[in-house]
Amino acid sequence: MKRLIAMLAAVLALSGCGYNDFQRLDEQSKAAWSEVLNQYQRRADLVPNIVATVKGEAAFEQETLTKVIEARAKATSIQVTPETLNNPEAFNKFQQAQGELSSALSRLMVVAERYPQLQANQAFRDLRVTLEGTENRITVARNRYIQTVQEYNVLARSFPTNLTAMVFSYEPKPSFTVANEAEISAPPKVDFSSPAPASQP
Repeated sequence: MKRLIAMLAAVLALSGCGYNDFQRLDEQSKAAWSEVLNQYQRRADLVPNIVATVKGEAAFEQETLTKVIEARAKATSIQVTPETLNNPEAFNKFQQAQGELSSALSRLMVVAERYPQLQANQAFRDLRVTLEGTENRITVARNRYIQTVQEYNVLARSFPTNLTAMVFSYEPKPSFTVANEAEISAPPKVDFSSPAPASQP
């Protein structure tokens, strides 16, 4: 009888310690991360077609194309494993590489505006629409991942579940950050003063 009571007490203790919640949220964060990777891969797969289409415009800036190609190569060369989610340094490295590809693609689209023939090219227009849709999917996937990681991290830091986190080594997971956080947090400089009038000769 005492053994049964001890087992029942242990089951009740484990059910209230958050262990199952950690397992659920860990799996959810992995699934959300897989979707982020899926959308990043979708974007990376678009890049060769975009580059090939843009190359048809003879006068197009080669430097811009080169930066896109290099950024894609760097972004796809980073090996992503399940451990990446628990390694802030590896996570930031991956995030930085994806940010560089985003920046290079944005620059490419801005430069492309100067080429009317390219804008008239149906294949390029279709690729542009697909890229915009993919960027939206990336944003949605990242937001889902951020929400799941937030739930996991709150559980890992809250009492009494933080005790379970310590016992089973459940570290808080890294989340996405804004690449230019320092720049966007600085207040904009606004100057309403009018320039001094030119002196009369």
